[in-house]
Amino acid sequence: MKMRTALLGAAALVAFAPAAFAERGADGHVNVLYWQAPSTLNAYLSSGTKDVEVGSLVLEGLAGFNEKGEVIPRLVESIPTVENGGVSADLKQITWKLKPGLLWSDGTAVTSKDAKFTYEYCTHPDGGCAQAARYEGIASIETPDDLTVVINFTDPKPNPYTAFVGATSPILQAAQFANCLGAAASTCTEQNFKPIGTGPFKVVDFKVNDVVQLEANPNYRDPAKPAFATMTVKGGGDAQAAARAVMETGEFDYAWNTQINPEQQEQMAAGGKGVFLNGYGTLVERVEMNLTDPSPDLAEGERSTTKHPHPFLTDIRVRKALSMAIDRQTLVDIGYGKAGRATCNLVPAPELYASANTDCIAQDIEGAKALLDEAGWKDTDGDGIRDKDGKKLHILYQTSVNPVRQDFQAVIKSWWESIGVEVELKQVDASVFFGGDAGSPDTFQKFYADVEMYANNFDGTDPEPYLAQYLCDKIPGPDNQWQGENINRFCDPAYDALVKELSVTADMAKRGEIAKKLNEMLTKDSYVVVPLVDRGRLSAASNTLGGAVLNTWDSELWNASDWYRIK
Repeated sequence: MKMRTALLGAAALVAFAPAAFAERGADGHVNVLYWQAPSTLNAYLSSGTKDVEVGSLVLEGLAGFNEKGEVIPRLVESIPTVENGGVSADLKQITWKLKPGLLWSDGTAVTSKDAKFTYEYCTHPDGGCAQAARYEGIASIETPDDLTVVINFTDPKPNPYTAFVGATSPILQAAQFANCLGAAASTCTEQNFKPIGTGPFKVVDFKVNDVVQLEANPNYRDPAKPAFATMTVKGGGDAQAAARAVMETGEFDYAWNTQINPEQQEQMAAGGKGVFLNGYGTLVERVEMNLTDPSPDLAEGERSTTKHPHPFLTDIRVRKALSMAIDRQTLVDIGYGKAGRATCNLVPAPELYASANTDCIAQDIEGAKALLDEAGWKDTDGDGIRDKDGKKLHILYQTSVNPVRQDFQAVIKSWWESIGVEVELKQVDASVFFGGDAGSPDTFQKFYADVEMYANNFDGTDPEPYLAQYLCDKIPGPDNQWQGENINRFCDPAYDALVKELSVTADMAKRGEIAKKLNEMLTKDSYVVVPLVDRGRLSAASNTLGGAVLNTWDSELWNASDWYRIK
């Protein structure tokens, strides 16, 4: 049993919150800037970090993760473990006990039925759920009473802290979302924009891709929190302007993801109005390769590696050549400085799960050219662009609007052109790119480009749900409202089988080995995912904002209930 419970014991450590404040709302107003503006507040309808994190101010899971990656209780009394009887000895069941007296922001009681409904909402066969990977391996959920949630797994689950844990797996109010199951999920505008929650704040007004106005939740479980009566979360602009709004003008109290180069960081810090908060977690900037024909002219639903494979990226030699042409350390130097590290891994941390692979770090232009030669791509007409069977080697390379990403695009384009690839660049407003709108052609899920670049990370310290996002059944399409993060349409039965093995493996060393293998199947074995930079999180906080603790394992707004005004 010692070996089987190793993960449970390590993950279930609890961190204690700061002492309660004297009075809820006593510190007035706080301004937060998410320059990638939120498009929805329902994490189940978007994989965008900006949507998940802003939504976390309102919607919460049963538990979350603190700044150390430890599991902490939110709506429950304690974290279930084998030792305290909350997890069964065979690891096939976890029992959560809700705190008594919990209320939704509308004053109605929170019950176990809300959790069961949330599971049914995300796993509905006619719907699409961006966070479906967090519910893998669940056989059923029981609610023997109003305060008890029993999750039964199909097999032993060494890491049971997936469903209802973290910002990506919050509890929805069953009464509010009752008519939003299946295909109706994305049509429930009022529910998705103004969810009733248990978090420290409630929504007053939400202008999509612009601004969210919030006020303190009058029914929040701690009567002395939050210290702020109201909050504005403003969207739009860019990372540089966001950093300046805290560090120089003082217009905002907190700015998320201030992704600016090292020189700008130093200049702004000299202003004395705020500080940059940073820390490493699992955030990796990468290039994703499209394995299907990205033409929007194809009928929706026709995007598959069997019906319409990509005309040249299905050849691993082409994908590898594109990776070999990149100088990752140069990207670090121009974009992040000390806040970035060159990486070949999709999962860069924790150490247990991080592959030792460094093969991609050294740039190899000549090797890349040789691979393309071998693949039959030659410059037959002397125009500097390789061709094959009458078609040019042309790549549409898209990403979100962001100064650092545009710098990356420019230099990567020059490297790819040096090996004979014609590159067309496209930038999409971040609010649209990460928005998850099933009607938009420009989301990263639709992926109407050959390659695209972005970064995301996973909740907590265990990568199982993150790696499960690349399962064959997690491919976005019209049948699931274009939700899911297997955006390159990767599908390998061997990968699926290994994810299944990871889900039932309790031995920590073995879990590490499997996770590393899964990471390498996506990266160095196939180059479907081309990691670039292991990014440290960088955000800005005003000198007058107290309590802000950067958390790379959950939402950055994870402890907004503990924020206060320094006077």
